Amino acid sequence: MLYENAEGKNTNARFRRAAFQVSRFHMPLMKKADIEEFFARLENAMPEPKGELNYVNPYTLLVAVALSAQATDISVNKATEPLFKKVTTPQQMLEFGEGRLKDAIKTIGLFNSKAKNVMAAAKILIDEYGGEVPQVREELEKLPGVGRKTANVVLNMAFGHPTMAVDTHIFRVGNRTGLAPGKTPLEVEKKLEKRVPPKYRLHAHHWLILHGRYICKARKPDCPACIVSDLCTFKAKTIPA
Repeated sequence: MLYENAEGKNTNARFRRAAFQVSRFHMPLMKKADIEEFFARLENAMPEPKGELNYVNPYTLLVAVALSAQATDISVNKATEPLFKKVTTPQQMLEFGEGRLKDAIKTIGLFNSKAKNVMAAAKILIDEYGGEVPQVREELEKLPGVGRKTANVVLNMAFGHPTMAVDTHIFRVGNRTGLAPGKTPLEVEKKLEKRVPPKYRLHAHHWLILHGRYICKARKPDCPACIVSDLCTFKAKTIPA
């Protein structure tokens, strides 16, 4: 597998497309001094980056991230806004019931399987963890519908762990810029852990995902608007129109 995940079978297909896009160009490694400057600029532009999924506590974050597989954050937020006014704990989720949950998230892709996973995870959290979300990646990955990426997001956003949750945006940015090239998301994650300076690790995953989502886009990166373009080793930069 490309990545230890339980977020859905289409995940690997998306990473294969991303890998093909970046494989057409050989990017040299970004220099250590440039990495420091790279993150200093991102930090200056966005000192306190935030994820775009809405949640109210670690459990609702876990649910939101699990629901976001093969779905946009916007679509998940639309579904969870009314849901999280009624459900904020595993016990409340079990009482809410799978049928009502399916109806609440039916606008999200793969909602049937996601609802089953959310309900199964809620039961495990109650039976084995006293209704609390564990703060260990391996324990999180035991939950239905939770893979390495989801676990890393929860650990970072809910508990302040300096984890790197590599999605297709971060995979692309890591490879395209020369920051952390790798053939798989796990390779990119491990290189980010080694190459990102410690003082930037807590927010690194947010800076990179937002940069990939809005600037370093898949089909046509917006290099003229990029604040780190001069540090990036990508050879096929776009030019102003």
